[in-house]
Amino acid sequence: MKLLGIGSRINHKEYGKGVVTNVSNTEYWVTFIDTGLETITINSEFEVIEAAENEVDTVSFYDVEQSLLSILKKWNGLSEPVAIGDKWKGGNMKLVPGQVGILGKDVPIDVFFHKIVMLRDRLRVMEQKINSSKLEEIEKVELQQYITRIYGSLTTFNVLFKSQSDYFVGEKTK
Repeated sequence: MKLLGIGSRINHKEYGKGVVTNVSNTEYWVTFIDTGLETITINSEFEVIEAAENEVDTVSFYDVEQSLLSILKKWNGLSEPVAIGDKWKGGNMKLVPGQVGILGKDVPIDVFFHKIVMLRDRLRVMEQKINSSKLEEIEKVELQQYITRIYGSLTTFNVLFKSQSDYFVGEKTK
């Protein structure tokens, strides 16, 4: 069976007449006149009214995107999405200077939060690189202690995180 290209016209028993608008390795995305966009498996029964002759990429954009994300997570330290606390969504930070006559700045909390999360992710990557480096063990421990203190300095921002499991954790006090 030859795969249909994007733009092919078909007549499906259940959905009626439609046009293939996307092709993945297992299904066609078809926009039908009566029912709108539907996905049907490639081996579904339908009549081909007109087959498009263009080449078909049998790997969907979604498949490529998922593969790329997987590679980035493995090699770049990219973490899962981190949620901001519900009460902060859509919020704004106001930076007010102490000097009179100087304009302040408003920063969307979402933007600020994203930068904090990126900082945390980069610290994690640095930790991994230190731990896998050829440094002497004493040097690794010293650098790890600096990173732990940095995490401790960032605990102020834990209030922004939705989940406690995403919090910054510094040195534990006795």
